[in-house]
Amino acid sequence: MSHHKSTSASMTRRRLLQSGAALAVAGALPAVRAEQPAIKNKRLKQSIVRWCFEEHWNMEQLCQQAKRLGCGSVEIVEPKDWPILKKHGLICAIAPSHGFDKGMNNPKYHEMCLDKMRAAIDACAEAGFPNVITFTGFREDVSDDDGIKNCVAGYKKIVGYAEKKKVTLCLEMLNSRVAEKMKGHPGYQGDHTDYCIDILKKVGSPRLKLLFDIYHVQIMDGDVIRRIRQFAEYIGHVHTAGNPGRAELDDKQEINYPPIMRALVDVKYTGYVGQEFIPTRDPAKGLEQAVILCDV
Repeated sequence: MSHHKSTSASMTRRRLLQSGAALAVAGALPAVRAEQPAIKNKRLKQSIVRWCFEEHWNMEQLCQQAKRLGCGSVEIVEPKDWPILKKHGLICAIAPSHGFDKGMNNPKYHEMCLDKMRAAIDACAEAGFPNVITFTGFREDVSDDDGIKNCVAGYKKIVGYAEKKKVTLCLEMLNSRVAEKMKGHPGYQGDHTDYCIDILKKVGSPRLKLLFDIYHVQIMDGDVIRRIRQFAEYIGHVHTAGNPGRAELDDKQEINYPPIMRALVDVKYTGYVGQEFIPTRDPAKGLEQAVILCDV
């Protein structure tokens, strides 16, 4: 072997030994982990409400945020976008139907509301999603007593269909005190927890439940934890937001979320908690703070 060949062979062996040693060291080190989701305890399932973040992220990006945080759902999403959810392994924890202004308290809107709820129930049944949102509607010229009677009569026309399809209608209680767009709904009839619960009791079906929005309940009724315990069997879905302002769940607002979340765990709530605040800063950071706070 010439000196040149000997030197080349020696250098090759050295490189092989060095690379082998590097591989051995690398093998001894733990594998680099992917970023862990913010939600770790998983005693409550969490969801992101689409409309709050539409100006920041498109549907694809919102799904990516949900996956990053460990949320299992993006909600109030039209069925046309459900394939994007399914692609990311997410669900729509509660589907849209009719609006909150024209609702079940007024017989002249029944046909429209029932058609929209029936279509949403069908879509959810086919997709395997659990809930459809519904509302009392604004008072207009309807008395509170008549509002209850009309809601009960209307829901009795659809609740059997929901039972058959194994989809739950969730009646949302909204605040009527705050006169700011999407922060309150002056004129909304179902603006107290007891009023909505009265409707549910009179209909008497496990497929009509309450959408317990902590932000709205705090404004109108307060006593949030006591109400969770009192009405646990009727709660089908939960929403969050900071009060006042319907902003982040931070130290600028008055609701103490961890004990409220623990109360939901205590009553064995198995539905989703939807993050429904309007961002005032970096939406990704606000969402992360909110889901960690609710991950009790």
